[in-house]
Amino acid sequence: MSETASATPLSAADVALFNRWWHAANYLSIAQIYLLANPLLREPLKLEHTKPRLLGHWGTTPGLNFLYLHLNRIIREQDRSILFVAGPGHGAPGVVASTYLEGTYSEYFPEVSQDADGLAKLVKQFSFPGGIPSHAAPTTPGSINEGGELGYSLSHSYGAVFDNPDLVVACVVGDGEAETGPLATSWHSNKFLDPKTDGAVLPILHLNGYKIANPTVLARISPEELLSLFRGYGYDPIVVEGDDPDTMHQKMAVAMDTAFAAISKIQKAAREDNDTTRPTWPMIIMRTPKGWTCPKTVDGLRTEGYWRAHQVPITDLTRPEHLKLLDTWLHSYKPEELFDENGTLMPEIAALAPKGDRRMSANPHANGGLLRRDLRLPDVTEYAVPVSSPGHELGEATRVLGSWLRDVMKANLAARNFRVLAPDENNSNRLNAVLDVTNRAWNAETFDYDDHLAVDGHVMEILSEHTCQGWLEGYLLTGRHGFMSCYEAFIHIVDSMVNQHAKWIKQADEVSWRAPIASLNYLLTSHVWRQDHNGFSHQDPGFIDHVLNKKAKTVRVYLPADANTLLCTAKTCLESRDRVNVIVAGKQPEPQWLDMESAIAHCAKGIGIWEWASNDKGGEPDVVMACAGDVPTMETLAAVQLLNRHLPDLKIRVINVVDLLTLESRSQHPDGLEDYVFDSLFTIDKPVIFAFHGYPALIHKLVYKRTNCRNFHVHGYREEGSTTTPFDMTVRNHLDRFHLVQNVIRHVPGLASKAAYANQAIADKLVEHTHYVARYGRDLPEIENWRWS
Repeated sequence: MSETASATPLSAADVALFNRWWHAANYLSIAQIYLLANPLLREPLKLEHTKPRLLGHWGTTPGLNFLYLHLNRIIREQDRSILFVAGPGHGAPGVVASTYLEGTYSEYFPEVSQDADGLAKLVKQFSFPGGIPSHAAPTTPGSINEGGELGYSLSHSYGAVFDNPDLVVACVVGDGEAETGPLATSWHSNKFLDPKTDGAVLPILHLNGYKIANPTVLARISPEELLSLFRGYGYDPIVVEGDDPDTMHQKMAVAMDTAFAAISKIQKAAREDNDTTRPTWPMIIMRTPKGWTCPKTVDGLRTEGYWRAHQVPITDLTRPEHLKLLDTWLHSYKPEELFDENGTLMPEIAALAPKGDRRMSANPHANGGLLRRDLRLPDVTEYAVPVSSPGHELGEATRVLGSWLRDVMKANLAARNFRVLAPDENNSNRLNAVLDVTNRAWNAETFDYDDHLAVDGHVMEILSEHTCQGWLEGYLLTGRHGFMSCYEAFIHIVDSMVNQHAKWIKQADEVSWRAPIASLNYLLTSHVWRQDHNGFSHQDPGFIDHVLNKKAKTVRVYLPADANTLLCTAKTCLESRDRVNVIVAGKQPEPQWLDMESAIAHCAKGIGIWEWASNDKGGEPDVVMACAGDVPTMETLAAVQLLNRHLPDLKIRVINVVDLLTLESRSQHPDGLEDYVFDSLFTIDKPVIFAFHGYPALIHKLVYKRTNCRNFHVHGYREEGSTTTPFDMTVRNHLDRFHLVQNVIRHVPGLASKAAYANQAIADKLVEHTHYVARYGRDLPEIENWRWS
């Protein structure tokens, strides 16, 4: 361990000035939590000066303020580009206070000016209707980490420094946050960092001992065990511990000097001496009291250094003794010595802030859309799968996509602004071709028989969906682009993360100075309809339901039916901004339906009639056969073929949906069809037999406002699965061609009596299928070898 020495790099005058900044930040933090008016206590504190609802978290705030101050010293003295990530939940009082002291907050929000009027607005808006939240949000200058849900700070930080060689992210990890699964896994990110071409992350574990009402695990293990844990993770811990501010300033100054010297040494060895050995990166462990500097006790109960300081240490202000205690606490920071008569921060204190873009709250990387450069995207037509006639050729859609992504990677390698991520599934999802031009990022031990591992690789794989997503979010938020593939059933692991990111995008769009960022792009493959070999545990298409609960402007879901439509949708996604895009596509050999020209036209509309599969030419159909997804499309067309054979007079219209949100009303989603267009496609009174990739209820939810919604009969996943055959998966869920035909016969008026023979033939074929699968463990040959004709 790199123990802190007894050196005193700060003069007595420095310590005194540091304390004044820290007091100012602490004072403003408390004022934001408690005060509605009278921000500088220029008149005696009264109940009406306080907020009727006391919201916010004080416990972590003084530590964040302390660290922010000391990082500013490093920036001033070493001219570093540093980004501050506040991992502890609800740390906004401190972060906002620091950005205000730096002047950045007033630059972004001129109404929150550097005077008494501005201070009044600053304190009132916090956790107040129409104001700002208690965690670092898009409205917080310098922030790339929401902090509403804990666990993502460290993976965001590493994502931010990939391909950013001059950036250091100081990531404060709360000891409560450190107990989350995503955070615990993300300590391993140091095994994927290239000290030559990436920046550095300085993790700072803030041990203040308590969560809301319980001690934290890492604060209650022995120092030896704690240090062994982080040494085992590959870090060199520097411990800073105490509660006396003057002593702690000296200790922290030494720790920061030590840590940044180590970072410089590591980067110099890699960049000048070509030392590719995985380094041991520094980290800081800071142990301070919970709610440092708040009242020691409230109502005779321990407060500072205990969980009672976690949120609002003094609660019921209608009690005169509580109001007096708050007044005493606020006055303990001597605001009259921090702000002048105008309410402006004293100039000697303000001088502790760095200048311009070197301020952490003004670092351009925290507003990554300003730095974003568009990707160079190859022409997708050059990767087209030839389609001589619909359904004649077979192709692996995601393998074709892999070839295009390979050349996207190649075209942008020099710019170092594109990465492909997967939780150990890149090759399984058929994106192998990307490894022709780059390797998997890896800075742990390697052997001569390893496959495509290199320190400077741009394919990121770790068996943690949380970490992959966190890396990608940090990469996007700092101005770059990425593409993540995952098994469909297990993308649910990041449900909460996509929630937080979608909320960030939505809020950032409402902040005038936040520039658009590249979209978060998912490819979900190894999907429900071809998880016949892994079984029930791997079968769940519900992530799209989850995503579609987000704001309409923010999300898109694409269900390309073949390779050419997949290429078109992938290009659309990589060109888009401020979205969460979900593409669901299979990786198995499947029939190819559209040539590239047709695919481009079809994807541009997102939905359309497949005339070549329909026989209602120029007239009204008897039934609409709709489909969304690759397997549902194949089963729909197979059903149409059976209907053409058995019921040749039946007029059928086939509609394929690529952009799922076209089904929703235009009043609900910008991609939604106008009602008259929807009615022209789906009719106003004919039965619609809809084969859907996911849960049937989702289609009903999307079309419930449409004229013909009552005639929609949706086949999709019904939570029936097993280790079985590909076709039997569709049979179990009634998505197969036979059940689709039976549903047509059931719902087309007057057809049941005319089609009795066809219905019986279909029923017999279902029985034959069941016996064949039970006996041979495979699908009927006519099913396996089916082609559209």
